[in-house]
Amino acid sequence: MQFLSFRVIIKRIKAIRFMMADKTVPKRKKLLVVVGIIYLFLPLDLIPPVLFPIAWVDDLILWLWILWHLKDTLDRYWFGEKEVDLSKQYRGKKIISDVAFEVKKDPDKD
Repeated sequence: MQFLSFRVIIKRIKAIRFMMADKTVPKRKKLLVVVGIIYLFLPLDLIPPVLFPIAWVDDLILWLWILWHLKDTLDRYWFGEKEVDLSKQYRGKKIISDVAFEVKKDPDKD
């Protein structure tokens, strides 16, 4: 379990951009982020804006819940676990050249 620190929250927020650009992510996860952004900018809040410092608490709690709910998906983009297909980049190229090798049979295994 990852400790929830300010650095982790910032990295997950940065990972949202890459998650939103990926077409393999389910639309419901993308919709959750869009709804969170809309709620952030709506003038209607659960806590009225008259109570200035406390008025941001509902927005903060909502975004912490969104980041917690999407933590596994966002961590894939943060840690770079998404597989990259390099087959097109190296198609037809010799990566290792001028190498002689020999496969020997292991005498312990038959």
